[in-house]
Amino acid sequence: MPQGSLERITLLLSDLHHGRPEAASEVMPLVYRHLRLLAARQFQNERPGHTLQPTDLVHELYLRLVKPGKGPWKSRSHFYVVAARAMRQILVDYARAQNTHKRGGRRLHVPLDEAFLVSPKDSAGLLALNRALTRLEEFAPRQGRVVELRYFAGLSIKETASSLGLGVTTVKSEWELAKAWLRQELEGRS
Repeated sequence: MPQGSLERITLLLSDLHHGRPEAASEVMPLVYRHLRLLAARQFQNERPGHTLQPTDLVHELYLRLVKPGKGPWKSRSHFYVVAARAMRQILVDYARAQNTHKRGGRRLHVPLDEAFLVSPKDSAGLLALNRALTRLEEFAPRQGRVVELRYFAGLSIKETASSLGLGVTTVKSEWELAKAWLRQELEGRS
């Protein structure tokens, strides 16, 4: 995307926050493609015909994030960081709704490699990952943000570093530490 478009997104998000509702219709075409790409990454391993689709996820994000008074968005990157968090919450809410008949406090054993491949159809795995990630965020918030952006938003190490204002080496380190902790947390519970 050309630099002018990137700056335009930031300006429109600011306008939206400051109560200019028409900015929503101007910003959506500029951010839709990227949001759709992020959502599609969540559904790469999804079965055909699933009731929740990437487009649905983007539309739900739009309803939550692109409305007057929402924000303030410091930048386009900040908007995408918040979008990743909202995407996580939407997917977790969906998984909870799909899993309501299985309630009973039972924890599921989910190996980390599988946890990073879970999709909304694996509601129990997604919920286990979300619980573990919530615990991680309590004592290592930066690691939690890295996992959120890498897993839920599908950002690369470089994109994550840029979004969080960190160095690539720091993000790589935090990612590896977080994965090790999550692996232990997910594999150690049954």
